Amino acid sequence: MSSEQTSTCYTEDQTRPDPRHYYSSQIIDAAGRWRVEANLLAVDKSGSKPVADNRKAFHDYFVLEKLEAGVVLTGTEIKSAREGKVQLRDSYVDIQAGEVWMMNAHFSPYSHGNIWNHEPTKKRKLLLHQAEITTMHAKIREKGLAVIPLRLYLKGGILKCELGVCKGKKMHDKREAEHNRDADMEAKKAMAQRNARF
Repeated sequence: MSSEQTSTCYTEDQTRPDPRHYYSSQIIDAAGRWRVEANLLAVDKSGSKPVADNRKAFHDYFVLEKLEAGVVLTGTEIKSAREGKVQLRDSYVDIQAGEVWMMNAHFSPYSHGNIWNHEPTKKRKLLLHQAEITTMHAKIREKGLAVIPLRLYLKGGILKCELGVCKGKKMHDKREAEHNRDADMEAKKAMAQRNARF
């Protein structure tokens, strides 16, 4: 899940809200300036807004290759995504009749939805070029690899999915990865303590 943050921002001319920010309300303060009370998803360096990360995938698989896919959504699904209420933990990708589907991703029902609210774990079509689908399918069949959704993010207001062509880790690989992660955390902690003394 992505963390949310509340911010107040002013524009350079102090007269209108900054269009680069998504905002939920506009308020005029005592000085007559527009003030924007924003409830924002954190924006990463690429300018995309994270929606969901599949941390379990990095624990269970080696990611050999990454590619971006569009996601076909219906009804209230995009509203749930914009609220960051999506889980990818047990999701996977299946190729059926030349089409790519994201299976078992959980989009929580939209909080203000009605009887037409979406089904949380239905399969959702992913949009890729035909050449990408053909190459992916060949790798899965020949090398015994899997395609796993790694993360969802909003790019230009459109939901995108980062897919990983993955190879499963054996138990000793997982233990080694955990050992390396713990060692890295210890090193960072020691460095922070050292810097605090100076």
